[in-house]
Amino acid sequence: MRTGVPGLDLILNGGLELGAVVVVAGAPGTGKTILAQQICFAAGTSGHKGVYYTTVSEPDTKLVRHLEPFAFYDRASLGSRVEHIHLGDFLRPARPGGLEPLVSEIVRKTLEEEPAVVVVDSAKMLHDFADERELRGALYDLTGRFAETDTVLLLLGEYTPEELGRGVEFSLADGIIQLEYEVREPVDRRTLRIVKMRGGRDVPGRHTFQIDSDGIRVFPRIEALIPAPAAPASAVGRIRSGIPGLERLMPSGMRRDDATLVMGPSGAGKTTFSLRWIAQGLEDGETCLYVTFQDTAAHLMDMGAAFGWDLSSARAAGRLIISYVAMGDLDLDVLANAVRTNLAEHPIRRIVIDSLAELVLADREWDRFPAYMRSLVGLVRTAGVSFMATSETAVGAITSQSLEGLMFLFDNVIDLRYIEKPSGLGRALNIVKMRNRPHEMTLNQVTITDTGLIIGDPLEGVTGRLGWSALRTQSPAHQTGSPPAS
Repeated sequence: MRTGVPGLDLILNGGLELGAVVVVAGAPGTGKTILAQQICFAAGTSGHKGVYYTTVSEPDTKLVRHLEPFAFYDRASLGSRVEHIHLGDFLRPARPGGLEPLVSEIVRKTLEEEPAVVVVDSAKMLHDFADERELRGALYDLTGRFAETDTVLLLLGEYTPEELGRGVEFSLADGIIQLEYEVREPVDRRTLRIVKMRGGRDVPGRHTFQIDSDGIRVFPRIEALIPAPAAPASAVGRIRSGIPGLERLMPSGMRRDDATLVMGPSGAGKTTFSLRWIAQGLEDGETCLYVTFQDTAAHLMDMGAAFGWDLSSARAAGRLIISYVAMGDLDLDVLANAVRTNLAEHPIRRIVIDSLAELVLADREWDRFPAYMRSLVGLVRTAGVSFMATSETAVGAITSQSLEGLMFLFDNVIDLRYIEKPSGLGRALNIVKMRNRPHEMTLNQVTITDTGLIIGDPLEGVTGRLGWSALRTQSPAHQTGSPPAS
């Protein structure tokens, strides 16, 4: 059964098995009720309803009022496709037979009406109305009867992570979905994890999910979605960079499926460089994706126009897609999902992510970042798409701490630097790496003009090239060995 929750069916490898019993566990406020209601409205039909049982949780009127802001909620479907039933009368006052009347009622309705999904909210509260032995027997009867049907049973409860291995419901369940809420800066994070799913078809790991006006949306963890690396088909031909002077330093040019890293301190020209690279792709008839964390789409349009690049027309025609993610909303899984979705929906040929350093600093998943980057680059490379990423470095540093140990992922590495001159500051560029291809090792002057970034002639007499100190040009007297003037 498909859940209808964006991203969740992908994690579940297609959906929930018919007749399965699944526990949805999480602390108050993690999103259990919203998830279950969204599944009910997506799966329920006039012939096979979604039935939502409440025990001693919030009353139906309050439940409906909280659902009204969500797009998946349809008041006209209440009764015909989705039915809300309160089980409080079966629990208070205590009845002879304990939980048996409650179980019998749920089983009776399920066998007679064959609903698509049945939800019990909250199953954990049943512990307050029966001892362990009675509860085990009741849940055993309930789950056993559902196994003979095509109805999915969801048992919701405010279970802590420590309780997941102790309760009887967890041993009887076919699956356990755990929802968590993580408090962190700059923005809190919600995650979903498949703790257990009989058959082992689920995608492992903690997956980010968000709640908005459409309901819950899950962003599958990219590391678990990428298959074992396979050598992609060799892309034919080179691509033009659009940067005057760059091809002179890279004689064999950038290949169609290359991954390129452009490093440099703030203001060195990384965004100008990558935006011109995108503009060249648009001029060559390609469809491009630009992911940005600092500059809005309007700002990038204005920047391009200032250099004489018509980005607005390409965006209006659907050939330029700008994905702006505010720093407060940065999340590794959300970004990867945006890239994966655009690759699936559009004939993307070039992708820019600006910038990786901001991404890792804002998301703060230090330990995960290397595996994440390997998967992200692998995703783009497998699609045969040209990829460029920028990353901010400290002034004078040749590598970025956030990318330490990851330089091997990139076919080309380009370093933009500041340089001290006797009369002020300038910019310089050098090609740090081209995989298995020759390139110039010179440090060349860079100028940003009213038409963009231009790479000039090699700089002579420059010290500190390896980043141990600031780059400085020497006066002619120092270059000839003459003593400095006193």
